[in-house]
This record gives sequence, structure tokens and C-alpha cells, in this order.
Amino acid sequence: MAKKKRFLKKDLEYYKEKLFALRDELYAQVKELSENNLMKSSKETSGDLSGHTLHMADVAGDHYEREFNLGLMSSERDQIHLIDEALRRIEDNTYGICQTCSKDISKKRLDAMPHARFCIDCKKKREEEEQR
Repeated sequence: MAKKKRFLKKDLEYYKEKLFALRDELYAQVKELSENNLMKSSKETSGDLSGHTLHMADVAGDHYEREFNLGLMSSERDQIHLIDEALRRIEDNTYGICQTCSKDISKKRLDAMPHARFCIDCKKKREEEEQR
């Protein structure tokens, strides 16, 4: 029995382009965060290049901002990893298949989140289990 084709070639190209564009955008954001915040000293980021000691509150604020930006970078890198996985699934002809129940992921969901790994029902179940 012939295997059902889930997407037309033009649909896969559409999602592939969407994934590449999203990945490029995330790479740019990670690069910007890295260059503007994490590659500079506390004095450089505060704009104070004098030799004076910074106030403890300023140092704490700068530290918080760095930690926050590291969290953003980590989250964006995770998104890039999910996008790369989705691109591999396109090449493997498994794109759009839920990794839990093997049912089709709706086009509406893929339009909103092209790197989705789970159908909406399985995603809801996973989130409910994580909240317990």
C-alpha cells in the first residue's frame, strides 16, 4: 500500500523558507546580545569608562542584565536547535508528524510554530504533565 504524502513539495518549500528565516532572525538576535552585552565589561556597558568604582546597586543591575541576556540567548539557542530538527524532518519526510502519537500536525499549528514537534492534543497533555 502506498504511503500517504502529507505535504506537497511547495508546502514543504514554504515551511523550509519560513524555518530558515526564523533561524536567521534568531542568529542575529543572539549575535546582537553577545556583542552588545556579554562581550563588554561592566564599566563599558554602564558607559562609565572612568577609573571610579561603580556603586553596588549599579553592579547588581549590570549583573542582573547580563544574567537575563544569558537566559535569552539560551532560549534562542534552544529555538535554533528545534528549527534545525524541523529542517531535518523535512529532509527525512517526517515533517508535520507528531512525535508522540504519529498523527498529522495541523497546518494551522505549523503556520504559527513551524518547528512544532507535537500535535496540539499531545502538546497540551505534555504541559499538563509538567505542571503536576
